[in-house]
Amino acid sequence: MKHQLEPLVSAAVQQLQADHTLPADLDIKIQIDRTKDRQHGDFACNVALMLAKPARRKPRDIAEAIVAVLGGSGMIDKVEIAGPGFINFFLTPGAYHGVVGQVLEQGAAYGRSQVGESKPVQVEFVSANPTGPLHVGHGRGAAYGATVANLLDAVGFNVHREYYVNDAGRQMDILAASVWLRYLEKCGEGFAFPSNGYKGAYVLDIAAALHKIHGDKLHHAAAKVFDGVPADEPQGGDKEAHIDGLVNQAKQLLGEQDYRAVFDLGLNTVLADIREDLAEFNVTYDQWYSERSLSDSGAVEKAIERLKASGHLYEKEGAWWFKSTDFGDEKDRVVVRENGQTTYFASDIAYHMDKIERGYARVIDVWGADHHGYVPRVKAALQALGDDPSKLDVLLVQFAILYRGGERVQMSTRSGSFVTLRELRAEVGNDAARFFYVLRKCEQHMDFDLDLAKSESSDNPVYYIQYAHARVCSVLRQMKEKGFSHDPDHGLSNLHLLHESHEQTLLVSLSRYPEVLETAALNHEPHQLAHYLRDLANEFHTYYNAHQFLVDDAKLRDARLSLILAVKQVISNGLQLLGVSAPEAM
Repeated sequence: MKHQLEPLVSAAVQQLQADHTLPADLDIKIQIDRTKDRQHGDFACNVALMLAKPARRKPRDIAEAIVAVLGGSGMIDKVEIAGPGFINFFLTPGAYHGVVGQVLEQGAAYGRSQVGESKPVQVEFVSANPTGPLHVGHGRGAAYGATVANLLDAVGFNVHREYYVNDAGRQMDILAASVWLRYLEKCGEGFAFPSNGYKGAYVLDIAAALHKIHGDKLHHAAAKVFDGVPADEPQGGDKEAHIDGLVNQAKQLLGEQDYRAVFDLGLNTVLADIREDLAEFNVTYDQWYSERSLSDSGAVEKAIERLKASGHLYEKEGAWWFKSTDFGDEKDRVVVRENGQTTYFASDIAYHMDKIERGYARVIDVWGADHHGYVPRVKAALQALGDDPSKLDVLLVQFAILYRGGERVQMSTRSGSFVTLRELRAEVGNDAARFFYVLRKCEQHMDFDLDLAKSESSDNPVYYIQYAHARVCSVLRQMKEKGFSHDPDHGLSNLHLLHESHEQTLLVSLSRYPEVLETAALNHEPHQLAHYLRDLANEFHTYYNAHQFLVDDAKLRDARLSLILAVKQVISNGLQLLGVSAPEAM
């Protein structure tokens, strides 16, 4: 509704400029907001206060001039000037009645807009190393990233969803070594498994598949495998040096072809599991982007050469360093090691260079909060490349902490003692997981109460919202059982009969949905939509408990049915954007 008021105020300001009441060179954005207290009107505008200084006039005088030339509108009942110069708009009841017709006519499109002007935006999220199943921490990034993408799409951006597959680098080598060592155990070898290896049951499964495919072909004696490898931490050594030594042994003993077979089996098995897990979680991507492809395509080398040419790389002790301290970083960062291998950072630079080159107006990365320190150096690299770092938005997602029976669930990814996203979904369901994950700001810590997520009570917000949708469906079934029918046109023409306070509250809330959707999208805050739906559901349940819908008066009955059908539609629209179902029965 505020979008209908903004042109009226803008036209009034332009008229005052045309007759020289206001300077012609003023360029003020008209901002209209809902009032916190409807006694002060439905909407308020502060344009007079914004114009006062540049126009060198009292804001109240400007407000009076604007109101005097304000164009008429059937939706405005009266306009008042408050305080130093706020313009308060009081709307007619019919203004809110029209919302019901809009909702029912537009259906799933209600609330959507073109504020994004089809600008291309890339959202990259989850992008977990394919070294094991997704855990509950990844689940929050998945739900948040997918919902942000949905919201941006709903307000008119051209959204590209992407998963960056870290299919190269040290962690993948550690997975390959872990799989091979479990394979050697199946071949009868006995040894202490490295403390820094991947220990999850999934590694045993991949090792079993490796043995089934290759038999004993990849078998080497444990004594030979561990020969010359630095001691592990339990033996007083360094666990990092120990696992790196085992990776090198695997590469040397297996040779390039066989090592690649082990590596690729681990990668492809885990990645297939991740793809399936996310698809079942209603999270889909337009592209799965391979880190390895950056090297194969020459993008990494291209980025390094561009940084060298711009003078932002220097050589020291055989390695190449990025001068990130020039951009405020605490220390410079290695992009090419002394052995000639490029670092993760070099790949990330190349990846973000590629994103900008693909023409995205904005690039949004959804990362874990532990990557906080990584953000400024990636932006610094873009700036050093001559790209615009302001095009990159990094949204940091805090880890989710699970509680069951009031006790915290302990998790450790490397040790394998973690709750997978699949296990969480099996316990609480997709809907509860998707909703609970976005119920708070992404940068806030999240306590995930498993017992609450499974409860069928008003304390469980997702159940409460879905129950409101199901209740409307139940009313429609009761309508048929009682021999009534609903005439939509009849309902819309009798909305003036909806004068109860609960009805007025619902009408106002329905009108707010497009604004909530736009704000949630532009601020990357899905929790705003989640809280709106919870409030709308509460208002509906209160209305349901206070009034009968299937009354004998056909006019009032059709009007009330039209109203609750509009509520049902908005709940369905909002839940769909959150990746949550809208059941018809519960």
